[in-house]
Amino acid sequence: MPSKRQSAELVKLARTFRVPSSVTDAAIYDFLQSLDCPRSLAVWLLYSNAEHQQLVDLDIDPMHYISATGFRDAYAATMFLGKSNFLKLDVSKKDAAYKKFFQYEELCKHTNSRFRNLALDPNYHGSNVWLLNATIQKIAKILGEFQPEEMIDSANWGPGVSTLLKGEHVSAINKFHSENGITRDLYSLVEPWFFTAYPLWWEQLVSTHGTDCFNYQVGNKIATVPKNSKTDRVIAVEPGLNLWFQKGVGSMIRRRLLRWGIDLRDQTRNQELARQASVSGLLATVDFSSASDSIAHKLVRELLPPDWFKVMELLRSPLGQHDKSTIRWEKFSSMGNGFTFELESLIFFAAALAVRDYVKTVNRSDADGEISVYGDDVILPTSCYAIFAEFSAFLGFKVNPDKSFYTGLFRESCGAHWFNGVDCKPIFLKERVQDVQAIYKLANSVRMLAHRHGSHRGCDSRFLNTWRRLFSRVPNSLRFGVSRECGDIGFIVNFDEARPALASYGIEGYYTSAMLEVGVNHQLDSLAVLLTRLRDVRGPLRRATDEFSTLAYGNTYTLRGRTKTRISRVLVPRWYNLGPWI
Repeated sequence: MPSKRQSAELVKLARTFRVPSSVTDAAIYDFLQSLDCPRSLAVWLLYSNAEHQQLVDLDIDPMHYISATGFRDAYAATMFLGKSNFLKLDVSKKDAAYKKFFQYEELCKHTNSRFRNLALDPNYHGSNVWLLNATIQKIAKILGEFQPEEMIDSANWGPGVSTLLKGEHVSAINKFHSENGITRDLYSLVEPWFFTAYPLWWEQLVSTHGTDCFNYQVGNKIATVPKNSKTDRVIAVEPGLNLWFQKGVGSMIRRRLLRWGIDLRDQTRNQELARQASVSGLLATVDFSSASDSIAHKLVRELLPPDWFKVMELLRSPLGQHDKSTIRWEKFSSMGNGFTFELESLIFFAAALAVRDYVKTVNRSDADGEISVYGDDVILPTSCYAIFAEFSAFLGFKVNPDKSFYTGLFRESCGAHWFNGVDCKPIFLKERVQDVQAIYKLANSVRMLAHRHGSHRGCDSRFLNTWRRLFSRVPNSLRFGVSRECGDIGFIVNFDEARPALASYGIEGYYTSAMLEVGVNHQLDSLAVLLTRLRDVRGPLRRATDEFSTLAYGNTYTLRGRTKTRISRVLVPRWYNLGPWI
């Protein structure tokens, strides 16, 4: 372990070290050369000749491949630059995102028109009538009666910004301290009992903002966040208090889905079912285009029990602000709302159950097979796919044919990609390689890809030169070797390469040096600190990845987006006979 003086020198070296601009292009070339297939050559030619629009438009059809390894290499080449933010495209990613967003707002308008008077809609006949009624019954059975006390107890802060609170001071403590944004619809619901349900919080708000402590907001505000090389993602930033209660309803829906075997904390079930489906072909993996932007207002009114709909209607933002204009939303909610993810999971799960029952009962066909949902990633029996896609279109959703698979040997769900049982998960180069942390990240992605290509028994030697070139770009004193459990705080290597020090005093593990990015803390003396600590209770739906678990101890919180570099000694537990090492 370096001394304090040595650590300070290493931190200074890491901060000042800059990677030559040519390294990114060299890394792209090395990686594509390692794959050595026709598609990797095509990708390099398009990239090197600045044909970036053609590059991001490249597609790959698994049906054109019979070999898992051949498809895996071509897939890795195709996807490698699929999320890069440094490609030069013909259209602004922000403009492309807004264009698509408002196209789906128009789709919601048509869906609302359909559900205003279903009897007049030409598609309301046959299987759609049966399936709609069955879906309504499924949702009512899953949700049960709405429990207001449960919503109050389950309410929570999200990790992001709100319409009033932005910047580096976004945290649970600061939200309790100063967040008071609320729509008038929600105010009409909470005004009679807010001070009774949250007496300490009410006291904090009154001391900060006065007796008229609420700040009335028109609705949410539209913003964009990065998505991939083609487009950004549009989100709606909600008023803070609306988001607080939206998260409460979202947690309620999560609990009810969990009783039916749908765990929205964990994607591994979808990933494993996708692997099994790639071998057996008995299950289909379904993905939707902009599902969260397609949840029409009148659809939700039709599907949800009245007591649930009335509360969620008051929690949502009926209006949105975009470029100084105000929009009345056709959609019920979008990304940024605290219950959108859970709501879309509920709708797709109930619809999939209804379709399976329909196929088994009405069509008298074999539709045995598991159903699993995680957001808009749906897995259901292959025999149900066609009817499910048709019924989803009736509900106002568009199945994405490029990411839905029901024939052939390929399946994809929740970030897991399988071809006849072979792991084909690709890696992505999202940003230019400019500093030590970026080299760590890319080198580790290459190494873990090589490990997967080696069936987790070793590393595919084709990627060795790519990894070595990246490794050599880092100064000798910063070439820390870490286990794969540590993440990108050094180079992920095997145990013999890292040569960690055995821990003393009976500790079962090893110490290794690493370069960490740790948060910068800020101190606040306020009643809000107590409120945050009281709220930090580990309930049945909370895990170590929850936003509250990232809070600092005492009366401090971590500034959003602010980090500092530190050279530190990391303990790697001795699990499964050195299992964390590759």
